Amino acid sequence: MSASAIPTIDLSQWRTGDRRSRDRLATAVDRALERAGFLLVTGHGVDPGLPAAIRATARAFFHQPADVKLPFLAQSGRYGWSGPGAVATGRAEGLITPPDLVETWSTAPGPYDATADRPGPEAGLLLPAAWPSRHPALRPLLARYVRSMQALADELLELLAAALRRPLDFFTRHTNRPDWTLTLNWYPAITTAGTPRPGQFRVGPHTDFGTVTVLDRQPGKGGLQIHTEDEGWQDAPYDPEALTVNIGDLMARWTGDRWRSGRHRVLAPPADAPSEELMSLVYFYDCDPHTVVESLPAPIGRVSHPPVTARAYVRSKVAEIALK
Repeated sequence: MSASAIPTIDLSQWRTGDRRSRDRLATAVDRALERAGFLLVTGHGVDPGLPAAIRATARAFFHQPADVKLPFLAQSGRYGWSGPGAVATGRAEGLITPPDLVETWSTAPGPYDATADRPGPEAGLLLPAAWPSRHPALRPLLARYVRSMQALADELLELLAAALRRPLDFFTRHTNRPDWTLTLNWYPAITTAGTPRPGQFRVGPHTDFGTVTVLDRQPGKGGLQIHTEDEGWQDAPYDPEALTVNIGDLMARWTGDRWRSGRHRVLAPPADAPSEELMSLVYFYDCDPHTVVESLPAPIGRVSHPPVTARAYVRSKVAEIALK
């Protein structure tokens, strides 16, 4: 996929650059989100050792027998462990596929402290209520990670506001107590999951549902692909120093479809790499639950969507893909 469609944005230039360099960066972001809805982001400041520690700890959990993981089963498709056959993500765009070849662990913020000016998710405030006792490091590792992710997501939202020539707090004024979900996607090897069925994916074709998604991914033959009108399906560019960022449906609606909700999929495990297993750390950022998202008018916006309430919209989309 061409670098012009998915550029690399160095956030350190956003933090320290002069007005001209910040304006150039904002313009590059605007153009990229119009084309594909995706960016690669370097200079993000996330501790490089943290994703590796999370993967090592989470992999030990996922590799256990299903009966050991069953006590942590997510109820009603919410938070905790989801096993094979739980979702068919392509259903979000009306595509009927076999269930995705993925297991997940999902966490979200617990009740916020109403007395705090800017509450952050501490280890004790993460859902689900029950965590694996054999791998107690997972919970504090994820608490550290989501603190980094929320700070990064808010910084990205400020950059996006600048790209639209809006005040920097245009989006972040709606992220005081935001909804978010961190999902660990474990893509087992063929030797574990079996041969894929026809039309089966690790994650089916879809767009995300919220404002921005921040992805820490591993490259592989059965990896991420991005769809654009110009190039069709192409392997996503990969940089070990970069995080992959895409916008979701709420952001696309907010901009009146000026920006494209990034369409993507994760291919099935390949027959010529039967032992390939991958894990992605996916941070889905929304906004405050009762935020009413209304399309920006022309000349910024191009389509006027009916207003939607953030949490209700995202939950309705999640319900479309759930199989259990």
